[in-house]
Amino acid sequence: MTPHARNGLLAVLMLTTPLAACAQQAEAPAPVAASAPAVAQSAAPQLVTGLPDFTQLVEQVGPGVVNVEATVGSRRSAQASEEEADIPEIFRRMLPPGFQMPGPGQQGPQRRGTSMGSGFIISADGYVLTNHHVVDGADEVKVTLPDRRELTAKVVGSDQQYDVALLKVEAKGLPTVRIGNSAALKPGQWVVAIGSPLGLDHSVTAGIVSAVGRSASPEQRYVPFIQTDVAINQGNSGGPLLNTRGEVVGINSQIFSVSGGYMGISFAIPIDLAMGAVEQLKSTGRVSRGQLGVQVGAVTSDAVKGFGLPDNRGALVNDVVSGSPAEKAGIGPGDVIRSVNGRPINDSSELPPVIGAMAPGTKVTLGLLRDGKSRDVAVTLSELDEGETAARALPAAPDTPAAPAGRNVLGIQTQPLDADSRKRLGLESGDGVLVSRVESAAAREAGLSPGMVILQVGRNKVNSPAALDRELAAAKPGDTVMLLVRSRGVTRFVAVTVEKD
Repeated sequence: MTPHARNGLLAVLMLTTPLAACAQQAEAPAPVAASAPAVAQSAAPQLVTGLPDFTQLVEQVGPGVVNVEATVGSRRSAQASEEEADIPEIFRRMLPPGFQMPGPGQQGPQRRGTSMGSGFIISADGYVLTNHHVVDGADEVKVTLPDRRELTAKVVGSDQQYDVALLKVEAKGLPTVRIGNSAALKPGQWVVAIGSPLGLDHSVTAGIVSAVGRSASPEQRYVPFIQTDVAINQGNSGGPLLNTRGEVVGINSQIFSVSGGYMGISFAIPIDLAMGAVEQLKSTGRVSRGQLGVQVGAVTSDAVKGFGLPDNRGALVNDVVSGSPAEKAGIGPGDVIRSVNGRPINDSSELPPVIGAMAPGTKVTLGLLRDGKSRDVAVTLSELDEGETAARALPAAPDTPAAPAGRNVLGIQTQPLDADSRKRLGLESGDGVLVSRVESAAAREAGLSPGMVILQVGRNKVNSPAALDRELAAAKPGDTVMLLVRSRGVTRFVAVTVEKD
């Protein structure tokens, strides 16, 4: 008998005491137990009733879900085919799957192959929605309907940031899905996915919404993802995420995985966002987004102390693009954006999706905290330029400073920047001071290192070692000082605590 079996038997024996023992216990005087006050409690209400049955949902929605097959590198030159045919078999076996010999004018080997995904029909005249990454770079796209019809699809438009692609097949009277409201989703609600994981078409999985408004990747910072525990694998990409009414509330897009397979966390693009992109893709073939022209970061506990903020809600402005709407409105590093048109911004990751979903030219009111005071600022959004995030080169830090300054309260030494260094950094004349040496442990732990450029102390600009020391003069041991630094093309605030003597 296993230990678990013995324990189970012991428990049964303890609950089924022999009758003789019961008689003996009845003859013995009963011990006097301390009386306890009776606590009357009403039964808690039932919050979950039974398990759902998704069969009716699948029967109604399934006909509108399709397989998407995208072929990359299908147009092969005759010369490339002949050259590949000349490769001895022993070497051909060593080539990676999908290898293609370079054709005329090509600089290197090409990959060819097939991308398999899912999609769903949003209009009876043949518009199909899927992921951008399913059809990206495809020479040919085919859509297979549940009735096994195979149709050639045209890519009407595709957007990498939202990971949405709109396809069109030539057909009429197609079964469609119903579009729901992703803004109404709440954690804990049941959701269903239908798709073709690993090529197994029309597979159905279910789970719950784990969270909403997730920032899943920096590359898609404009997407407030729906996080679920629905089992998703390769091939589910582009398929619908459905609520219990059978309405599409998301497009399955990503999974968190270290193995390449499902590990309990999957992400979907909110359908509200996707359908907004559809209208633009139909009319122009591309998606345009609103832009403030700011780089933002989290309001950390150190930032709360350093800027004297009431709490850690909002998006801390680290940098402002020159000539952007934010600069024209007077927004600067150190401002904290707390709301957009009255809508609270609790975390920095919430700001890009809210602004990006608005059309260029939209006028918005931003609620800011500046120097501990609240204020409203009106801004007219421009169109987002996807190429504005190119990093600038930093000047190399000298081994020994040309004009070493005295050790300031933070334990760092600095030197002036020359005109050429400022030009390479994209700085205005007289902006910034170069860190040449870091002596204190607190400054090193905060991430300061030689070669960084200090632009501000709090909201005050510095342009020389003397100006930096003046701004630091009032700092006392134990105070947290916020330094705006630029390193490797990224501008951000660094919190440094003044060491105690």
